[in-house]
Amino acid sequence: MTKHMSPRKLRGILAVRADVSGDIKALIEAVNRDFHVFKAAMAEKDKELARRFDDVVTTDKLERINASVGDMQAAIDQANAKLAAMAIGAGGVGEVRDREYTEAFRAHFRKGDIQAALNKGAAAEGGYLAPIEWDRTITDKLIEVSPMRQISSVQTISTAGFTKLFNLRGTASGWVGETAARGQTNTATFGQMEYRPGEIYANPAATQGMLDDAEVNLEQWLANEVETEFAYQEGLAFIAGNGTNKPYGFLTFVTGGAHAATNPLGAIQIKTAASATAIDPDELIDMVYMLPSAFTQNAHWVMNRTSQGTIRKLKDGDGNYLWQPSFVAGQPATILGYPVTEMPGMPDLAVDALPLAFGDFRRGYLIIDRVGIRVLRDPFTNKPYVHFYTTKRVGGGVLNPETIKVMKMAAA
Repeated sequence: MTKHMSPRKLRGILAVRADVSGDIKALIEAVNRDFHVFKAAMAEKDKELARRFDDVVTTDKLERINASVGDMQAAIDQANAKLAAMAIGAGGVGEVRDREYTEAFRAHFRKGDIQAALNKGAAAEGGYLAPIEWDRTITDKLIEVSPMRQISSVQTISTAGFTKLFNLRGTASGWVGETAARGQTNTATFGQMEYRPGEIYANPAATQGMLDDAEVNLEQWLANEVETEFAYQEGLAFIAGNGTNKPYGFLTFVTGGAHAATNPLGAIQIKTAASATAIDPDELIDMVYMLPSAFTQNAHWVMNRTSQGTIRKLKDGDGNYLWQPSFVAGQPATILGYPVTEMPGMPDLAVDALPLAFGDFRRGYLIIDRVGIRVLRDPFTNKPYVHFYTTKRVGGGVLNPETIKVMKMAAA
C-alpha cells in the first residue's frame, strides 16, 4: 500500500460522497482531495511499472479511487446543470398564458371532459397541444438533463422542416490598371441542407384514482415522465442517429461516415489514433490544434464516463495531468484547459470506434424543435390505467463541420 494513505483513510475517501449530500462546495472540495490521492496512487503505479512490477493491490486501489473521482465529478456536473436550469427558470411551471385553455386541458387530463366552447387546440381524435407553460416546463427539463441541448444551438420552428443556406463563397477579384477594362469575376455559390424533425414519444400511465387526487402535481408528474424518455432517445439520436424519423447524429458526418457528403461544407475531420484501444497525450493536443482558433473559445470535449476514466491517467511531457477537476461551482472538469461534457451515448475506446469529440458545438450542431408537445388521453387500451401518449417532433444535424473534430481509434 502507498505510504501516503492507509486502507482506512482510503475507505473514508471513497465514502465521502455520502457525507456531502449534494452540497456543491463540499463536492468540489471532496473531488479535489480525491484527485490528490489519485495522483499519489498513480505515481506509485508508475514506479511499479518502471520496475517492471505490477501489484494487483495497487491497481485495484487506483481504479477504485479513479471511479470515486468520476462519481463525484458526475455529481458536480449534475449540480452545475441544476444551477444553470435555475438561472433560466427551469423545474417549475411558469406564468399561465391562457388560463381558460389550461383549465380545460386539466379537466381533460383528469376526467376526459372537454367543454365544446373550450376545445381549441384539441384534435379530432382527442389530442391536445400542451399549454405553453407545460411545454416550457418539459423543454427546460430537457435542457437540464440532455448534454447535447446544453452545448448545441436549438432552433424552434412552426413548419414541417427547416432549410439552412450555406455560403460556399467563390467570389473572385483581381488587380487592374487605372484605365484597364474590368472583366466579370466569379460569383459566390450557395448550398443548402434540410433539417426535418422526426417524432419522439412517451406513453406514461396513471390510474384514475391518481388523477382524481387533487394533491397530485400533474405538471410535475408529466414533465418527469416525459423528460426521462425524451432525453434518453434524443441523446442517442444526436450522437449517432441515421436521420430516418430522427435527428442526424454528428458522428455520422465524419470523414467516411454515412452522411459525410450531406453538409455542403464537407465532413467532420477525424484524428486517427495510433492504437486501437489507448490514447496518447500528444493525440489530444493534436486535436486541440486541429480546431481553428476561431472556434476554440467555446470548445468542449465530449466523451463518455469510461473514456474520462482512461484520460484521467494521462500526463503531458512535464508530468502534469491533462484532466483537472472542477474548482468553482458552475464550472465543469477540464482536459487541456477545455471543459468536458459527459455524454453516455458516446462509444467506448475500442477498435475503429469514435470515442472523443472536440469543438464548438454551439456553432457546429443544430437541434430543431417543432413547436408544441401533443398529449393524447387514452383510457381504453389498458384499463384501469389512463395513458398519456405524448409526442414532440425533434430534428437535428451538423451545422458547421469545421467547428468539430473527432478522434477515431485505429483499425485492428
